[in-house]
Amino acid sequence: MLFNEDVFKRRTELGGSIEVICGSMFSGKTEELIRRLRRAQIARLNVEIFKPKTDTRYDETDVVSHDRNSIPSTPVENASSILLLGSHVQVVGVDEAQFFDDELPYVCNTLANKGVRVIVAGLDMDFQGRPFGPMPQLMAMAESVTKVHAVCVRCGNPALYSYRLVPGEARILLGEKESYEPRCRQCYLEDGL
Repeated sequence: MLFNEDVFKRRTELGGSIEVICGSMFSGKTEELIRRLRRAQIARLNVEIFKPKTDTRYDETDVVSHDRNSIPSTPVENASSILLLGSHVQVVGVDEAQFFDDELPYVCNTLANKGVRVIVAGLDMDFQGRPFGPMPQLMAMAESVTKVHAVCVRCGNPALYSYRLVPGEARILLGEKESYEPRCRQCYLEDGL
């Protein structure tokens, strides 16, 4: 059988997917994202990584885990920038997806429909236990969802909540261990909302 470029292109287009890595703060979401992206790089796939421009906690450009593992990325203002910059790659990684605008699910779906493997990491719930940003929509669209858990700092059980330690009602408050701690459902509810 002769090589048919149209058939090859169609197979590539059908090979796209969306993978979501979600959970609370300190659960290893970014660590898992970096692990998957490094494996794609080892496989010599063309990889591009994006994060919101507002996330400057550890580094202006790199995606950095709480364990200080890092991978170079491109900070972007909005989700549509990902579509422009990531349209000619095989794998796209997105960190801190909850901070992106509502266009992110459309962007990820468009890339996946073009044959791109899209790996997205983000908080599934905010500090009040409510679904966060575009994450619920992404989880519904994804071929796979991996929910990772931190360890509750109070009792040691699996933690799925990001408990805010500092006062304030703003939904977005960039912070680390001085501002948040992982808690299980029971320990989260003990102190109320």
